[in-house]
Amino acid sequence: MRPNTPIIFNQDPKRILLHALFWLAVLVILTVIYGAGMPDYRLAIGIVAMFLPIHIFYFYSIAYVLIPRFFNRKKYVESLIFLLLCVVLSTLAFRLLEILVADPVIYNSLKKSDPTFVWRKLQGSFQEQLAKPVYLISAFEQTNIFVWIALSVKFFKMWFERRQAAIEAELNFLKGQLHPHFLFNTLNNLYALTLNQSPRSPSVVMGLAEILRYMLYEANTEVVDLEKDIRIVESYIALEKIRYEERLDINFSINGLLPEYKIAPLLILPLVENAFKHGASEQVGQAWINIDLRVKNNLLKFKISNSKPETGSSADNKRHHVSIGLTNVHKRLDILYPSAHQLRILEEDDMFAVILEIELDKRVEI
Repeated sequence: MRPNTPIIFNQDPKRILLHALFWLAVLVILTVIYGAGMPDYRLAIGIVAMFLPIHIFYFYSIAYVLIPRFFNRKKYVESLIFLLLCVVLSTLAFRLLEILVADPVIYNSLKKSDPTFVWRKLQGSFQEQLAKPVYLISAFEQTNIFVWIALSVKFFKMWFERRQAAIEAELNFLKGQLHPHFLFNTLNNLYALTLNQSPRSPSVVMGLAEILRYMLYEANTEVVDLEKDIRIVESYIALEKIRYEERLDINFSINGLLPEYKIAPLLILPLVENAFKHGASEQVGQAWINIDLRVKNNLLKFKISNSKPETGSSADNKRHHVSIGLTNVHKRLDILYPSAHQLRILEEDDMFAVILEIELDKRVEI
């Protein structure tokens, strides 16, 4: 559904109900305000209901004609002309209805309720009554106040929807970068195995297919089962074990993993891939990676540490260790868990470590 689809064509009952409730609230508020100066509130609600179609027509003309057809298309001169036309027509319609219908109804009601009441009729012709500045200003104020409150809500909603769309586009871009990045690294591994004519090459192809299927088809949702996300991490580790064989010592401990835990997909895998790419793959001789994952009361604590390559300066090593995947994870965490995560990168003499903490139940809905 397009954001600016007119409400009369919108089949969403919830949205229609929200609009109906807003105008009902306007009816009640105006009745309370103007009912104090009338004989009773039944008369007040009738008079207010008489003017309500002007407010409604005024609002929908701007919200669903002016904004989508002129303003959003940067036709600012046409927008200004249309707006002025709406203001003038609504003000005149309000004043005409006041003179021809509302004033006589109020007058007759006051005469019945108080026979001694002396009605002070407006002096002058109909044209003079219509054009008197004080009454036109009053009509202008009464037709605009609630319409522009409604339009303020409309503009805020449009801003929020566009902001959400921009955030969603950024998330999709960041997540999309993981696919070629991961595929490039894994294909390099497969290439190395095929050069050696390793019998394990088919296992790598099957493992790669499983991970790519998850990335392309199952990770397109806002959240996934944490168990499933961790299984993909284990599949990736199994692929890397084939490549490194005895040269890599890896330990992966898991505690507190329950079926009900959910997480935004592909936040943990890039951290593991980062440790392999900038740790084990750059280290000559024996390498090690330790991974610890603990979950308790929706608080996930994930720590991964790896041996540090001996070559290069400390600053260069740390800068190189922060890969595209890790940077993307940091950005996605800022969007999805803005006040419910910590991501720390630590460096010691012989190791790098990444520590991630996420409050799983405090993900922001996008």
